[in-house]
Amino acid sequence: MGRGLLCTDTVAAALGDRVGDFDIVPIVGDTRVVADALATAEVAYFSADAYPERTMHVISTMLNAPSLRWLHTFSTGVDHPVFGTFLDKGVRLTTSAGANARPIARTVVMHLLALSRRLPSLIDAQRDHRWTPFPFDELEGSRVAVVGMGAIGREVIRLVTALGMQPIGVRRAVAGDEPCECVPIARVLPTVGALVLAVPLTAETTQLIDEAAIAALPVGALVINVARGEVIDESALAAAILSGRLGGAALDVFTTEPLPADSALWDLPNVILTPHSSGMTNQLPARATDRFVENLRRYVRGEPLVNEVLAATRMETR
Repeated sequence: MGRGLLCTDTVAAALGDRVGDFDIVPIVGDTRVVADALATAEVAYFSADAYPERTMHVISTMLNAPSLRWLHTFSTGVDHPVFGTFLDKGVRLTTSAGANARPIARTVVMHLLALSRRLPSLIDAQRDHRWTPFPFDELEGSRVAVVGMGAIGREVIRLVTALGMQPIGVRRAVAGDEPCECVPIARVLPTVGALVLAVPLTAETTQLIDEAAIAALPVGALVINVARGEVIDESALAAAILSGRLGGAALDVFTTEPLPADSALWDLPNVILTPHSSGMTNQLPARATDRFVENLRRYVRGEPLVNEVLAATRMETR
């Protein structure tokens, strides 16, 4: 019996001869993979083209592969309970963390510029045919706290530095390799004009930005969340924006996704909402697949895998 690599039909066509001696076992549309072929699957790749429409079918197929030893996912975050299920079954888990760092960081910069210029108000005025000029705040010289020193956080720091902003990092333990000064979150919150959340969801980061933390931010501060919705107290954030304490927010992630149509977040002033899409670009699938292929070569050679999530340190589920 050969060594099978389970993936979508789209990725199967793109991989070509990049998988060495592995036999590709494609998941075609929503059809079932025949049992004999599924039984050969030693490796599985959950790719970006399967998200979100085909996620349930593709993941369930991979969960039912009896000989699966390793799953690689295109995503950075693996806080969804299903990834814990793979780990509990003894399946190794790796991610393409970093593949989406550049587009997400650029989205953060876009939001900082848009919120500081009150772009939502300008768009409303355009829609209503109202001529309403007003001054806006410049970002140059302002302090921005970046919570999380992964690939996304580091790229955000690089870009905001180029804008003339003063970044300051926040992480649980300072390693000494940070691209800027890092301090505890309690110390930094009262001093910044903007707060960027780019951390994984863990027991420690759930509700990290609670009501007290939001109250510690200066009047007029901006909040950008490209982490997970559970990292911030959404109700406290909404109240701070409605009261005028905070200057605005850009949220790409939410505690409940899709965001319910009756959520109060939709109608907040100077708030930009996006559907968990800050890293979904036309180039992401290829970059994520490149990371999988490189890990596949490591797997074959018996070398350590990049971005492996260990069961003992896995992220907490929702």
